[in-house]
Amino acid sequence: MSIRYPSFLLPAITVLVASLTVTLAKGNEPGLKEGDWVVRDFRFHTGEVMPELRLHYTTIGEPTGQPVLILHGTTGSGSMLPRFGGELFGDGQALDASKYYIILPDAIGHGKSAKPSDGLRSKFPHYNYDDMVIAQYRLASIRSARIAPPSPGARELHGRHAHLDLGREVP
Repeated sequence: MSIRYPSFLLPAITVLVASLTVTLAKGNEPGLKEGDWVVRDFRFHTGEVMPELRLHYTTIGEPTGQPVLILHGTTGSGSMLPRFGGELFGDGQALDASKYYIILPDAIGHGKSAKPSDGLRSKFPHYNYDDMVIAQYRLASIRSARIAPPSPGARELHGRHAHLDLGREVP
């Protein structure tokens, strides 16, 4: 038995999805930028060394603002977070991008950062939260940055930042 949908439904859904995509992509964030940074000779907690470890990141705002590192959860990536747009980074909001320099890194093994599936597969160094945190720290040079963990996975990473004394939580 197949379900028949009204003929107008598919075009209506297509227009709705396209509208949402444009709205989310547009955003109100000043200075939204993406980039990659390569850490040379990164030493993992196991002692393994990767000659070039690629970390991908997204930034919102200008580097002159107070840096804030926002960590994604254990299954996400930093590129997901700009979708919050005006609710979080807009004028007068909690992390107003005209005052703060928002850094949204992809952790090792996530998003567009280096991961085993990039080609090394089982030869990719074994990594843990400490390795992720140290790489993020080196990326952002965040001794004075505030850390905003939005999810349980990100709170675990934040706990590692605190354990390693690498940053402060956003009050």
